[in-house]
Amino acid sequence: QVQLVESGGGLVQAGGSLRLSCAASGRTFSTYTMGWFRQAPGKEREFVAAIRWSGGSTAYADSVKGRFTISRDNAKNTVYLQMNSLKPEDTAVYYCAADRAMVVRTIPQRYDYWGQGTQVTVSS
Repeated sequence: QVQLVESGGGLVQAGGSLRLSCAASGRTFSTYTMGWFRQAPGKEREFVAAIRWSGGSTAYADSVKGRFTISRDNAKNTVYLQMNSLKPEDTAVYYCAADRAMVVRTIPQRYDYWGQGTQVTVSS
């Protein structure tokens, strides 16, 4: 069992930066693939970024490539999402998720555990 708690969301102006954190409980955290997803009002949940357990393999949605960076610290049971050059269209609730499969996947239905989400609002 893994429990996930996101933090770091907030209100930021376009062009600004935020760093999201996801603290995980559970001794097997280091073996999970970790992902970030987001959901804007009236839209489906969409993939943002994911990182394999070793940190050696990552994936990003085209819309965030070059602006967002996912990383993890297995010693701290924490995964991060550094978001730079934020745009109003990045406004959404951001969710952290854990996948027991040791591969990077982009489909939310493949993930086994989810956090409650943290709101990110980017003003123009």
